[in-house]
Amino acid sequence: MENLQVFLKESWHEITKEVTWPAWSDLQSSATLVLIASIIFALVVGGIDFLIDNGLKILYASF
Repeated sequence: MENLQVFLKESWHEITKEVTWPAWSDLQSSATLVLIASIIFALVVGGIDFLIDNGLKILYASF
């Protein structure tokens, strides 16, 4: 139990005193970048899915 208390105290000290947290504006720009990249990726995957789906429908309709 003592090891857990030591671990928690050291972890709290590390998080509050030793870690350099990014500025709010940096977090916002990173979040915007991730959002835009996710939307682009979703559109690309959706487009590929659309093409494959329609291609297979055309292929199956020809038989």
